[in-house]
Amino acid sequence: MTSPSSGRELCGAVPEARRFGAALNLLLSGIIGAMFLVLARVAQLQISPSEALVRHTPLTSSTRPEIAGRGDILDRRGRVLATSRVGYRLFVDPQEVDDPYTIAIDLAHLLGRDPVALDRRVQSRLEKRYAVLIDLLSDAELEAVRTANLRGVGVAPVLVRHRPYGNLAAPVIGLVGTDHIGRSGVEAIFNSLLTGRPGRLRYLRDVNRNAMWVERDGHVPGADGRNVRLTIDVEMQRIVEEEVRAGVESVNAAGGRAIIFDPNSGEILAMTDILRDRPGYGPFTDDPLRQIDPSLGRMRCITDPYEPGSTFKSFVWARVTELGLVQLDEVFNTHNGSYRTPRGRRISDAYPYAELTWEGVMIKSSNIGMAQAAQRLTDRQLQQCVADFGFGRPTGSGLPGETAGIVTEPKNWTHYTQTSVSMGHEIAVTPLQMVRAFAAFCRDGSMPPIHLIAPTEEVPIVPYVTQQPMLESTARLTRQTMRKVMTHGSGRKANEVARYRMFGKSGTAELPRRDGPGYHKDRYVISFIAGAPLDPPRLVVLCIIEDPDRSLGHFGGAVCGPVAATIMNRALECLGVPSDLGLDSLAGTQGN
Repeated sequence: MTSPSSGRELCGAVPEARRFGAALNLLLSGIIGAMFLVLARVAQLQISPSEALVRHTPLTSSTRPEIAGRGDILDRRGRVLATSRVGYRLFVDPQEVDDPYTIAIDLAHLLGRDPVALDRRVQSRLEKRYAVLIDLLSDAELEAVRTANLRGVGVAPVLVRHRPYGNLAAPVIGLVGTDHIGRSGVEAIFNSLLTGRPGRLRYLRDVNRNAMWVERDGHVPGADGRNVRLTIDVEMQRIVEEEVRAGVESVNAAGGRAIIFDPNSGEILAMTDILRDRPGYGPFTDDPLRQIDPSLGRMRCITDPYEPGSTFKSFVWARVTELGLVQLDEVFNTHNGSYRTPRGRRISDAYPYAELTWEGVMIKSSNIGMAQAAQRLTDRQLQQCVADFGFGRPTGSGLPGETAGIVTEPKNWTHYTQTSVSMGHEIAVTPLQMVRAFAAFCRDGSMPPIHLIAPTEEVPIVPYVTQQPMLESTARLTRQTMRKVMTHGSGRKANEVARYRMFGKSGTAELPRRDGPGYHKDRYVISFIAGAPLDPPRLVVLCIIEDPDRSLGHFGGAVCGPVAATIMNRALECLGVPSDLGLDSLAGTQGN
């Protein structure tokens, strides 16, 4: 039997065991609660850590971008005008370098760079993990950095745009910024097409930043940008830049422009413009971005109108002829070079003739004869002529910055305007408008749509309705008459160097003043436009020289004509077109 004392001990042990169990349960509950709190804190730190913790806690995953190549810009034959290569930029991790206050000095000694400039970049990002010190390393600098193997110093690949032909066609091709986004020219127009889609690789890593694991969806491949093919021909572009620059320098001019145009396809084969600083001469135009980089210069053949002078007479002559208002053999009294209109305006010719046939008016470029013919047109007819040849509105090329030129509105049209426009004055046109309109003489009287981009699947050509300002018979007759301009008129200097039967027209206009209305009396814009061969024409060439030194030459036929002829010779030879000079059977002219 159990003793009374033993029973009391057993009874006393039960409450004590209960108290122990309760305490144990309480302890376990506390431990579990603490564990939940720790887990919650861990989750909170993972999901939304404080900024202070982020600065001192290494990430457990990294994302490495994969560069996508930018598309190439090609010429019409597939030659590369602009492409991208991989370069390397220098960066440091201020949290990893041995001493963020001396690393700039170490790198400056290593690379021969300015330590102050490097240190500024480091100090501006002390609290960051990535500070770019040099945007693009040379090959020697890259090798030096890799050999030094400095802690916290690294290199990262970047795309670098490269133009194999240097500044050839620079304003046309355009510029890519350090962010590899197009800033001007074709680079900007087709930036979205040229730009690739970068890829990325996301992976888990250990505390030593070594890759441990790539998740299933951690890799997203990139895609390179698409290529853009231009209608520009590299060799023709080189020709036009060489010849225009030589022509500009020969008369100490302020600038020059030129286009080689295919009248059959509407393709721009070459296009250039040049500006020169001349001490002692006032500027005739400004292009400040060009001073920063030639690729930032505006495409003046598209944006800047000029007064065409007598080159415009070919369009008015064709319209008057087609309307039957004048017969080819009709004789005009040209008053020995000085004439007063019925409204009292005085008009003069550069060379005096007592009389000229209508054909001779074109060949000898008579202002008096053109003014008399223009008075047979109504205001509306001449305005329609200007519009039908595409002047006064953009060509529809889609090129950025294209302007409409300057045409007097009908409400402001006067008898003065009527005679001025017939001579190519009181009107301003762009070179792009001019070559397109002149192409009608090379075709069946129709004007082609203009292309700078060769059609591809990525860049289709938008359908365009061809305009026809004159009949094919009128185009052919005007072309034949302009052939006589080369042999018996203002194109004789050009014809002396021509290796093809060219047809064309010269122009000499006074330079508009920049400080107000009116014109300079001793400063000029001169031009020459031509097509060749005579039948069938393959190319149109327009050459403009701006503000030449008058003492060295200032007439379009004498200065621009030979430049245009030389460009035409070399361009047609590039195309393999044989000379047609042996077919020239002109026996004379009615120009006297």
